[in-house]
Amino acid sequence: MGTAPKPRRYTCRRVAQPIRVDGSIGDPAWAGLRWSDDFVDITGDEALRPRFRTRVKMGWDDGYLYVAADMDEPHVWGTITEKNAVIFEDNDFEVFIDPDGDGRNYYEFEINALGTIWELSLPRPYGEGGVPVLGCNLAGLASAVQVRGTLNNPADVDDGWSVEMAFPWSGLAQYNPGRATPPRPGDVWRMNFSRVQWRHEVVDGAYVRIPPHGTPLAESLNPEEQEHPEDNWVWSPQGAVNMHLPDRWGEVVFAD
Repeated sequence: MGTAPKPRRYTCRRVAQPIRVDGSIGDPAWAGLRWSDDFVDITGDEALRPRFRTRVKMGWDDGYLYVAADMDEPHVWGTITEKNAVIFEDNDFEVFIDPDGDGRNYYEFEINALGTIWELSLPRPYGEGGVPVLGCNLAGLASAVQVRGTLNNPADVDDGWSVEMAFPWSGLAQYNPGRATPPRPGDVWRMNFSRVQWRHEVVDGAYVRIPPHGTPLAESLNPEEQEHPEDNWVWSPQGAVNMHLPDRWGEVVFAD
């Protein structure tokens, strides 16, 4: 396993009014919030610099933690329409949240370009024997996608896609026992964001991902058992091809 890189840090500022979640990142509240650093390869290796730009913004109020992601992408596609299916079999965007930073009882959210979502949690990382709790959907969660181009059309070139998410504090509180939720200004949460970008082919006019080797996904959800022909781009580098090293996630500082 590679050396742990220095975690990135983002200041998440309070917004004056609730953000409208429609996928466009066009709500005026976003304008005053800064973009994160561009995503890098999950390993942190400069030689594996991502082919397409990815970045996020964050904000919060008394009701929600807001996250927006913007992704450049010349071929926007998606196939999975069933809620709580294994979304990373498509290109996707993923959010990982460990409020108390103990590497235990953390939350994961995934979404594809069709807007299909998957929510799960881990009592501990896969590498420590963790078994995922599937379908632990947060009541009141909102998410939306906007495609800049045409979805699932290999005949043209797209600009990209964006995602907006609103995570209710009432649901996230279960992952932050004994601590303030919503957080207080100055509190730090461990979080990371991932973009899974599959290599694909066009077969009979449709996008088809190049599948992984190793244990079939139907038999195991453990990413460590896969040999992936896809790119993994993240906000804060992990130093290894493994998102489930929560002690290496970035630091989100809440501020007024």
